[in-house]
Amino acid sequence: MPNLIHSSLLVNNSIYQGEAVSNLKMTGFGNHFESEAIPGHLPIGQNSPQQVKAGLYAELLTGSAFTQERQANKKVWLYKLRPSVTGTKLKEVHYEKFQSFVSSEYNTPEQLRWLPMPDSAPNTNFLNSIFTMVACGSPGESGGAIHHYSFNTSMRNQYFYSADSESLFIPQKESLIISTETGKFHISPLEILIIPRGMKFKVDLEKEGQEAKGYYFENYGLPMGLPELGPIGSSGLANPRDFETAKAEFEEKLGECKLTRKFQGRFWENTVPDSPLDVVAWHGNYVPFKYDLRKFNTINSVSFDHPDPSIFTVLSSPSPIHGKANMDFVIFPPRWMVAENTFRPPYYHRNLMNEYMGLIHGTYDAKEEGFLPGGSSLHSCMSPHGPEKLVFDKATKAKLEPQYLADTMAFMLEGHHIFNPTKQAMEAGFKDDNYSQCWSGLDRNF
Repeated sequence: MPNLIHSSLLVNNSIYQGEAVSNLKMTGFGNHFESEAIPGHLPIGQNSPQQVKAGLYAELLTGSAFTQERQANKKVWLYKLRPSVTGTKLKEVHYEKFQSFVSSEYNTPEQLRWLPMPDSAPNTNFLNSIFTMVACGSPGESGGAIHHYSFNTSMRNQYFYSADSESLFIPQKESLIISTETGKFHISPLEILIIPRGMKFKVDLEKEGQEAKGYYFENYGLPMGLPELGPIGSSGLANPRDFETAKAEFEEKLGECKLTRKFQGRFWENTVPDSPLDVVAWHGNYVPFKYDLRKFNTINSVSFDHPDPSIFTVLSSPSPIHGKANMDFVIFPPRWMVAENTFRPPYYHRNLMNEYMGLIHGTYDAKEEGFLPGGSSLHSCMSPHGPEKLVFDKATKAKLEPQYLADTMAFMLEGHHIFNPTKQAMEAGFKDDNYSQCWSGLDRNF
């Protein structure tokens, strides 16, 4: 049977269909939105009428306890073709490379680095390609897991949701089409997508057969939000208006589909009568958000010294200890460097927090050689790290005039939990066993 995609909006008293309204978007991080794929199907003045229009089912998805304070309360009312309870009996399945609980057996204070993940075997989809690099904490509580993906086939009739985590997609190569219960997103490298815990989605390729690569982060802790600005003032860093969510759009896919669930690090599948992305209308604030990293308003030094990397925080998952994040998502974007009498690259440092870095595009200013787009590195609590010898030599001899770093976009996931590397990451053929050599030659100059 054909797959029918329904998407329309009432604008200026006229109905527009599909791609004609793709430029009409809803913006604002954390806002309460409402959207209808077919006008007139959203209940007015209440959430759960005795009979929902057109025989739809009302279903509530909550991402917070009912009694949390209003500003932290996360929920979305969905009006669906079928409720989520339908489907065959659950069966446990295994994804060996997609891991959640990782022991400390391979923990080390050694600085670690990996090259880009190699291409996948033919007919590999997103879910089959997940390769867990590090994990910490406990699903559904705190911490998170960082994975790489490399796949060449769309998920098609397979769908997924995680009861363990909020999802953060960071594409590095090729664009993705990610369809969720509340709408469809096109994301490309230099863009990110956040999907709430428990929301169903599937990942397709924009160009079938091409190898898509990137990073996928599971946040086990409190939902990510925008960091406080403090003395920066009312504007700066990632501005709320630049986060976009999609209009309602539903799949009327006739025929059985496979739904995979992740629960406490294990996987369960069943068949459902038709597409689980069957939401005709919705309203709420528990929705996915897309953000273009190029819109980040960078704050930097205009006098002297190098600011702490916290000044580049895009999103933050808080912990019970104020200021000590469960996980921060930080980027190092194109920016001007103008500080006087200053060593401009990141300084050598040891840190209480644990840092996992990736490179989306170009060159990272502390590592001009060896740290490649699609690669990553891990610097654990108190493990010393900083610029390689080549970068140090150039930066200490450079003429200090205004410099624009154009060809770069690196990111860091930084948290207070110790990241446990997986056995497969420590034994991977793409692990860089010569990473420490980048600091050789840093001689005593006293």
